[in-house]
Amino acid sequence: MKSKTYLYMRINGIYFLVFILLIAFGCKSKSQPVSTTETAHGHPHYSTIGNISDYKLIFPSKVPDRIIVNLTEDPVHSFAVNWRTDQETTKGYVEIAKETHGPDFLVEGHIRRIVANSQILEKGDTNAKEPLVNAAFHSAVVDSLEPGTIYVYRVGDGSVEDSFWSEWFQIETPSADENDPFSFIYFGDAQNNVKSMWSRVIRKSYKMMPEVDFMLHAGDLINHSEANLEWGEWFHAGGYIHATVPSIMTPGNHEYDKTTLSTLWRPQFNLPRNGPIEAVMETCYALDYQNMKLISIDAISFERDSISKQAQVKWVDSVLASNTKKWTALTMHYPIYSTAEGRDNIVLREALKPLIDKYKVDLVLQGHDHTYARGYDQNKGQGLTVVEDAGTIYAVSVSGPKMYTSQDQDWMIKRGEYTQLFQIITVTKDTLKYGSYTPLGGLYDAFDLIKDKNGKKKLINRDADIPLRLKKDFNKQ
Repeated sequence: MKSKTYLYMRINGIYFLVFILLIAFGCKSKSQPVSTTETAHGHPHYSTIGNISDYKLIFPSKVPDRIIVNLTEDPVHSFAVNWRTDQETTKGYVEIAKETHGPDFLVEGHIRRIVANSQILEKGDTNAKEPLVNAAFHSAVVDSLEPGTIYVYRVGDGSVEDSFWSEWFQIETPSADENDPFSFIYFGDAQNNVKSMWSRVIRKSYKMMPEVDFMLHAGDLINHSEANLEWGEWFHAGGYIHATVPSIMTPGNHEYDKTTLSTLWRPQFNLPRNGPIEAVMETCYALDYQNMKLISIDAISFERDSISKQAQVKWVDSVLASNTKKWTALTMHYPIYSTAEGRDNIVLREALKPLIDKYKVDLVLQGHDHTYARGYDQNKGQGLTVVEDAGTIYAVSVSGPKMYTSQDQDWMIKRGEYTQLFQIITVTKDTLKYGSYTPLGGLYDAFDLIKDKNGKKKLINRDADIPLRLKKDFNKQ
């Protein structure tokens, strides 16, 4: 009896010891930073991710992420698309077909496959203490499309299985009739707290205008040019919107490290390459959308590099001189007219303002000042509701949460502070309608610009829902 009891106690003791060891091993494993180090494939992977707050936004996988569509020089017949995967996915493909009422677009012969340009980029931001990220960036231009047609497309590695492909996205090409109406949304600086604070702005804008044709970003999309996590937040905030609504963007000073453009700008975006010199390819460019000429000016390169300045001025002059479109809009990060003292961009204004006046540009969309202002240079503080010949309308806006103060100036019709905004702009044959909205959907500023067949413009300032907002009226953060 004694021996059986002793044996029973020994067995239970062994089970208990094994149980304790398993708990200890599990606790130790959980306390260690997660490691993705691998040597089996003969190339480095990521060392540790335990100190990264949201590593899913930094590290790629075989499944495509950061998918974004950009406008090309010929949006009626083409679009550009970029995405990212892990470094082992060295080839990328786009598949496209006309949308159908069901899955019948999958029938053999309906889908066209396009080979992407792919590059491996090793990227780490020592300033932000980010780890090295090895990723493959893929880009393609999908051409030979029909105007006014809804397509479906997806991106992936070319495999038979769906596992390493994106979902199918819908995208619609513009109408062949250049006078058909279209709309776009303009954002000033997103820049800070992009995942937590800017996401609701872009999502609200899309909710209010789900049929929007494209989005325009006036620089400072993120805060640190090389911060992979911040770029991950920007793509996360827009989510599938980036993959279904084409975008164009102009760089801000935070997309630059002194005089060097972010190494992630060109791998992540696929913008027109028709600028004046190689240094500003995909940052200074022009395109036509319906009956509007859109021009991006690289204001940072412009102010920091005399060669770039001279090249861009000459190029803008030539583009505007040969323009046949009824409407013209420029976008740049630094404002022609700043909203605050000490932020005046004299070099930019003295070089570009004569061209803006000469060619009667309709709209200049800018960022940088982290406040809101909209007006025209002949306003003189008159506050008129109807202006028979207003000339060029200038707008400065901010969509992110970083806020500055401004000074009231004669050129301003409406200004604001401490307010996140997005602008919905709709263009018809004779009228450009502009509305500036808050994340609540409140109308902060609005106007109509009506242009007759001779090019004469009438400005009608519309009533807004929200009165003047100034930072001093709110609790300081």
